[in-house]
Amino acid sequence: MFKAISTEQAPAAIGPYSQAVDLGNLLLISGQIPLDPKTMEFVSDEVGEQAHQVMKNLGAILEEAGLSYRNVAKANIYLASMDDFSVVNEIYASYLSEPYPARAAVEVSKLPKGALVEIEAIAVKE
Repeated sequence: MFKAISTEQAPAAIGPYSQAVDLGNLLLISGQIPLDPKTMEFVSDEVGEQAHQVMKNLGAILEEAGLSYRNVAKANIYLASMDDFSVVNEIYASYLSEPYPARAAVEVSKLPKGALVEIEAIAVKE
């Protein structure tokens, strides 16, 4: 069976899902958008600041599960515009270290609440 992971240090779910699901050796983290966990509002309209908040939200969930960015094995990045790829890529990389996780990055037509970036991740317990 699995266990839901929840922390007040990351935005509350805005739908019928868990922030993350602990499967024992895997942590599946739901897509995070740039909401401030205290206000549930976007931190900025600027993609760089949004990307930083998304990574902070992911980090808070990882920490609640007793993990860190080093445990991330796979990430999916969703962008409202692929023109923002280089900015988001640089910020994403600043939170991680080699060996980097496997990853996909795609442009989508729309993200929840009009976000510019959303990231979901799979982490492995060592």
